[in-house]
Amino acid sequence: MYSKQELEEVHQRILPYIHKTPVLYSSLVNEISGTDLFFKCENFQRMGAFKMRGATNAILQLSEEQQKKGVVTHSSGNFAQALSLAAKSIGVPAYIVMPSSAPQVKKNAVKTYGGIITECPPTLKDREETAQRIMKETGASFLHPSNDTNVILGQGTAAIELLQEHPDLDLIVTPVGGGGLVAGTSLAAHFFGKECRTIGAEPFEADDAYRSLKSGNIETNETTNTVGDGLRTQLGDKNFPVIQQYVSEIIRVEENEIIEALRIIWERMKIVVEPSSATALAAVLREKEKFQNKKVGIIISGGNVDLSQLLF
Repeated sequence: MYSKQELEEVHQRILPYIHKTPVLYSSLVNEISGTDLFFKCENFQRMGAFKMRGATNAILQLSEEQQKKGVVTHSSGNFAQALSLAAKSIGVPAYIVMPSSAPQVKKNAVKTYGGIITECPPTLKDREETAQRIMKETGASFLHPSNDTNVILGQGTAAIELLQEHPDLDLIVTPVGGGGLVAGTSLAAHFFGKECRTIGAEPFEADDAYRSLKSGNIETNETTNTVGDGLRTQLGDKNFPVIQQYVSEIIRVEENEIIEALRIIWERMKIVVEPSSATALAAVLREKEKFQNKKVGIIISGGNVDLSQLLF
């Protein structure tokens, strides 16, 4: 279904449009966790999150004719910004459906990146119907934030770069929201690592992926009451089979553990990351014995923080 060559081609394709983000290391955080941690800092990616990678690859895989008509998505978060900036970089119109409840700071960011915003009531049904209408009117291609093969492969390139710098990692831990990042990372770990396993990290308050792996079916979130606002979405039919095959487990964490991990990253590493990103470190700290004497990669997924809503 997927190959190492395919992932390599994706990486080469998007390189002119993305930042090669740094990998940071903190002896203090290693001391706290009792293991060797290598943080791939996608908070320094263009538009502030890993989603720039998948959005860029998905647009570049469209035909010239499709690109002329533009792309459309519905998102209030990082993918709205990623698709807008990727489209602007490639010279393609981007139509972004955003719920009326989306924070003004996010709407402003999308506008800055050249996205054409259409607001709609904040229900999934309204978002989907509005996106459908725009597709009919413009002929734009719909791109899903996480359940799209080209998006998944693009997201895996962060782990490729991490493994190029540290080829002997035993594990890579990523947050799990819609499943694009963990699926892409698990493919990269499988093809580019040396027996490197992928572990997902998820809040108890939005643990659909954990339950999906247990039941073998895509489960829905019963609650989404988590500070990790990027993790409130659920898996899709394109990324779930990849996760089933290549992700070894998902560790769930409590809200106070996410906030504590967030504080450690801000205080010890001096970098701004969003709460969703801290979920991966929270998982390592929750199950320390699992990670003892291992070399562990952590994908810091993003750094788009609303500074008026700080948690500490």
